[in-house]
Amino acid sequence: MRIGIDLGGTKTEAIALDAAGRIIVRRRVPSGKDYAATLATIRDLVASVEQEMGQTGTVGIGMPGAISPATGLVKNANSTWLIGHPLGRDLAEMLGRPVRLANDADCFALSEARDGAGAGARVVFGVILGTGVGGGIVVDGALLSGPNAIAGEWGHIPLPWPEGDERPGPLCYCGRSGCIETFLSGPALARDDGRGLDAATIATMPEAPSLRRYHHRLARALAQIVTLLDPDVIVLGGGLSQIGSLYSAIPALWGQWVFSDSVATRLVPPQHGDSSGVRGAAWLWGADPDNGC
Repeated sequence: MRIGIDLGGTKTEAIALDAAGRIIVRRRVPSGKDYAATLATIRDLVASVEQEMGQTGTVGIGMPGAISPATGLVKNANSTWLIGHPLGRDLAEMLGRPVRLANDADCFALSEARDGAGAGARVVFGVILGTGVGGGIVVDGALLSGPNAIAGEWGHIPLPWPEGDERPGPLCYCGRSGCIETFLSGPALARDDGRGLDAATIATMPEAPSLRRYHHRLARALAQIVTLLDPDVIVLGGGLSQIGSLYSAIPALWGQWVFSDSVATRLVPPQHGDSSGVRGAAWLWGADPDNGC
């Protein structure tokens, strides 16, 4: 049994996968709002799942941010109460077993690459478009993390080919201005619209100028990824991935900036929807739990 935990800012979800990758248990509770509460939430979820199933399992966790290879401490998390803590070590000690952790966007990408919308593709780029913006890279079925544990951190590079009114760009929580996240997150779309509407409402208005600007900005941002990574498939996740117009508008636009005479990369919605992140966390232990991904 593989247990996956999706550690979100407002909710924390746990599932268990059987050997065939089917979800056999699901739990969802409010997230803790400090470090101690976060540890207790994960402990209690794992115990609840294992009690119901009558067996123990491997534990994989999708988290905001990443574990620094240099220090073993959490970095780059928008759930800022996690930053600077040895989350992996503390969880392993508390649960009495090894624990694998990965960025939540990495988990989303892994789930969709393994048996979702990107199944069978050699290179998959998974995108989160929600309260924050992130990305994950899967090559030949394995996550690409990198020596700095930041591969795919697409939300914190500058929006490419900025237009005049996009400079220097909004201030990002990372301390810089003009990050892709400040243009393409849900709150960013609502702020750009300026009518006091949330992103979900704006998404139902195909003629909204703010939505057309969003198309243009997302096309530029993904064109940069296509030119750099040349993925077979880009899978969109997060709340904004439900905007149906993205899947026709973006491929119609991005060829202007891709350094190629044609673009064969497919842009697709997720097959597993909002379950992808937690499924990917469970799959951090791979098809063979003893051998990893």
